[in-house]
Amino acid sequence: MSLLAYFLTWHTYGTWLHGDERGSVNKIQNIPGTPLVPANPDVVATMGARMKHTSFVLDEAMQQVVSGAIRDDATIRRWSIVALNVRSNHVHVIVRPPTKHTPEAVMQQFKSWGTQRLIRAGFATSETRVWVGHGSTRYIDSQESLKKAVEYVENE
Repeated sequence: MSLLAYFLTWHTYGTWLHGDERGSVNKIQNIPGTPLVPANPDVVATMGARMKHTSFVLDEAMQQVVSGAIRDDATIRRWSIVALNVRSNHVHVIVRPPTKHTPEAVMQQFKSWGTQRLIRAGFATSETRVWVGHGSTRYIDSQESLKKAVEYVENE
């Protein structure tokens, strides 16, 4: 079957550190279906101490700004958003794969537009670290996977 969509997820800065009890991935433990990095309060404390900026949490107004930015960016680029959910500490987007764009490039565009709109709305400055450096990029290649991913984004 061919590629149907990208499932993108990224967090706001400092809100989900390695060792968090909710689980995380790293360069070694990052393959779907493999165990997550185990919870470890010492690792969380170390990661928190290394942060160069304060954690960034999106309130409801900020979530609406980011959602609007992602939708506007997708519209301008003629990318089709299948599902979108902006939460207080992370964003889920399912987008039909745009021609000649990797999922990483699409995610970076969405993060950039979100940041610029937050700055414009007065919720951040050019010095604010809004997002983590990367995120999760998954390829959806079946209707069943797409259905499950949409259900997750919209209801989980």
